[in-house]
Amino acid sequence: MEPRHLGRTGLRVPPLGLGTLTWGREVGERDAAALLRTFWRAGGTLVDTADVYADGGAEYMLGRMLGGFVPRRDLVIATKAGSVADPHRRVDGSRGHLLNSLDASLARLGTDYVDLWQLHAYDTATPLEETLQAVDDAVRSGRVRYAGVTGYCGWQLAKAGTWQLADAGRRCRLSTTQMEYSLLQRGVEREVVPAALDLGIGLLPSSPLGRGVLTAKYRGGARPVGSRAVSDQLSAFVAPYLDRKAGRVVDAVRTAADGLGATPLQVALAWVRDRPGVVAPLVGARTAEQLEAALSVADLTLPQEIRRALDDVSAPVHHYPDQDWSTL
Repeated sequence: MEPRHLGRTGLRVPPLGLGTLTWGREVGERDAAALLRTFWRAGGTLVDTADVYADGGAEYMLGRMLGGFVPRRDLVIATKAGSVADPHRRVDGSRGHLLNSLDASLARLGTDYVDLWQLHAYDTATPLEETLQAVDDAVRSGRVRYAGVTGYCGWQLAKAGTWQLADAGRRCRLSTTQMEYSLLQRGVEREVVPAALDLGIGLLPSSPLGRGVLTAKYRGGARPVGSRAVSDQLSAFVAPYLDRKAGRVVDAVRTAADGLGATPLQVALAWVRDRPGVVAPLVGARTAEQLEAALSVADLTLPQEIRRALDDVSAPVHHYPDQDWSTL
């Protein structure tokens, strides 16, 4: 498919990104190398990581592959800073922490710049202007090409995006926001998506397959061996999407897939890929086979009647102030 602009910037990426959340923990170096090679050979460019994934292990693993398995110039590397392990302060958006984290990320990645640097969370204890000035400093230094955020709610995104645009000549506009978004989690449509569309900020959906549930592998109460639903570490991550309401959405996805001669994975991924404002869903595959299945969605466009049916069955309930109070 045609590459898409990363927000209102000149940088373009294909409409599917590779996530590395499990690298260094669930995914070892050999499997990670197979994933990256498969992704690159299919024309993929955007690889998303973070300084806290596997305590820096994901960045280090990716860095070891650059220049060897895949040329650095062929990738758009996105990483994050701001999340910390301190139980008393889970987010640190201070200038010192952010710039030190960036330097550490560059060292682990073995590169002198990252294409997209994202603030991992909103820090209520640090003035927003200090956090964003650190981003501008990083861009001016050449260590960062583009900037984005992760996990910002609607008002936080609007505030940060507007601050950067207030002095467009000196401040780096935000190009992306990364949020969980799927047929099972459409909460971002309430305020985040409208703010992003208004500000020209592209959306990078994480967990676009509903934490794996939209593949239909848990349908009918199934719990496949080796799946996240039976993992001691990740079962709680999957559990919220195994209720009856989610089951109705999964059934609709399965029905649509049967009618199209496609897989539930392809249908669910195509739906979120083509939502307004979306640049590239981030797929966290654990094997090359899983990644190849996700990449195959490039050939699928959902018919309007199927898209409308999926919209209806997964529609979130939004009341006041999203709807006129007189209709409630």
